[in-house]
Amino acid sequence: MTLRLNLVLGGLLLAAVAGTAATASVWTPFNPVAVNLRRRLAAPTDPYWLGTDEFGRDVLSRLMVGASTSLTVALVTVLVAMALGITIGLLAGFFRGWTDRALMALNDALLAFPGILFALGLLTVIGPSKWGIVLALGLAYAPAVARVVRGSVLSLREREFVEASRALGNSEAYTLWRHVAPNCVSPLTVLATSMFGWVILSESALSFLGLGVPPPAPTWGNMLAAARPYLETATWLSIAPGVMIALSLLGTNLLGDALRDILDPRT
Repeated sequence: MTLRLNLVLGGLLLAAVAGTAATASVWTPFNPVAVNLRRRLAAPTDPYWLGTDEFGRDVLSRLMVGASTSLTVALVTVLVAMALGITIGLLAGFFRGWTDRALMALNDALLAFPGILFALGLLTVIGPSKWGIVLALGLAYAPAVARVVRGSVLSLREREFVEASRALGNSEAYTLWRHVAPNCVSPLTVLATSMFGWVILSESALSFLGLGVPPPAPTWGNMLAAARPYLETATWLSIAPGVMIALSLLGTNLLGDALRDILDPRT
C-alpha cells in the first residue's frame, strides 16, 4: 500500500510540475518579463492570480517559466553527472590496477568538497549562467555516481556470466558494455531520481545567491531572492516559488523510494 501511494503521489506531483513547465513553453497568462510599475506588488486577485512582484510582473507567469528553467537545468545536469560518473565508475571498477587508483584518487579529491561549495567556487570563476550551472553541478555530482557504479561493478566483475563471456573469447570492452553495464541500471535509476531533486534544490540555492540564471529570466531561486525584502509586506512573492520547490522535492523523494522498492525488493 505504501509503495503504491509513494509511486502514485510522487508521479502526480512531478507530472504537475512538468506539466506547468511544458505549458510555459507555449503559453503564459502574461509576459513574464514585462514591467508594469503601476501594478507593482499587487495582491493576488483577478487577473493576477498570484499577484505581481516589485516591478509589476505577473508572479504566476514567472513561476511557470521558472519551472521550465529549473527542470531543464536539473534534467541536463543529471545526464551530465550520469555520463561522467558511469564512465569513471565502469573503468575504475572493471579494469582495477593503476586505472582504478588514478581515477578514484581524482574522484576522492572531488568528493572532499561538498557539492554545493564546489559548484559555488566554479561558478565564481566561470560566471553565472544557465549552462554554467549545468557544468558546475554536473561535475559536483558525478563523483557520487562514480562511487555507486564502481561498487556495483566490483560485485559483478567476478560473477559467472562475466567469466563465461571471457571464456567465449569476448574482449574486455565488449564484456564491460554488454554484460556489466546493464546490471548497474537499477541502482543508477534510483540515484538519478534522487539526484534530480538535489539538483533542483542546489540550482535554487545558487540562483538565490545570485550565481544562477541572470535576471530578468525567472527561476524559483532568484524569485525567492527578490522576495526577501518584501517578506512582511508582500508575502505571496515568497510562498509561490517556495511551494514549487517543496513539491518538486517531495515528488522526487516519493518516486525515488518507490523505484528503490520496485527495483530491489530485498531492501
